[in-house]
Amino acid sequence: MTFAWKAAGLTYNRYLAVAARVVRRSLKEEKRIAAERRGQQDLRFAKWSNGKQGEIQNLAAANAQAAVESAAAGGH
Repeated sequence: MTFAWKAAGLTYNRYLAVAARVVRRSLKEEKRIAAERRGQQDLRFAKWSNGKQGEIQNLAAANAQAAVESAAAGGH
C-alpha cells in the first residue's frame, strides 16, 4: 500500500511542511502567531575557496537570484 503523500507526488519533507502549515493555521490567534514564528527558517551559507570563507548569504535570496539569472540565460 502506498502512502497518500507519495501517491499525490509529494516528497516526505514537502508533506510535513504542508501538514505543519495546516496545524499552525488551525490554532487560536496567540498560539498561531508563536507557532508561525517557530516555523520560519533563515538558512545561510558561505562558499569556501582556498581555505577561506566567502561572504555569508541568505539561502532564499541566493535561490531567487539564481532563478532570475537562469531565466535570463534561457533556462540553461
